[in-house]
Amino acid sequence: MGAGTIERAGRRRGGRRNRRKPMSDINITPFVDVMLVLLIIFMVAAPLLTTGVPVKLPKANAGALPAEEETPLTITLTADGRVMLQETEVPVDALIPKLKAIAAERANDKVFLRADGSIPYEAVMQVMGALNTGGFHNIGLVTDSTSVTPVPQDGG
Repeated sequence: MGAGTIERAGRRRGGRRNRRKPMSDINITPFVDVMLVLLIIFMVAAPLLTTGVPVKLPKANAGALPAEEETPLTITLTADGRVMLQETEVPVDALIPKLKAIAAERANDKVFLRADGSIPYEAVMQVMGALNTGGFHNIGLVTDSTSVTPVPQDGG
């Protein structure tokens, strides 16, 4: 009787030892949670990226650029449509060859573009294209910072 009891007790212990196998399933719940959060963030942020901000050029609140060793070239577009290179007037058709000659002499490709506020945007872009073709790729647009009026923000 004693030997049978020990044998049964051993079986019970062995039967209770139910070893768990390692789980081989992938838990995708955290992945889905992260993806839903990212989806919501992009859905909220996308419309904000596509709306334009109304600006009134050429006035701006901008600090002065730091001084450089070489004085940057200055191109000015006057209200009557003349193109001025430093202080000398240059015909528009002769602007690119002059710019190429100046770019070959200079170590710095920085140029400041000053344009009257009444000049059409197309004329400013044509001069910027001529500057790019002439070898000046570092173009700074000069604005008037003395009389800046804040841009009204609309509610929607």
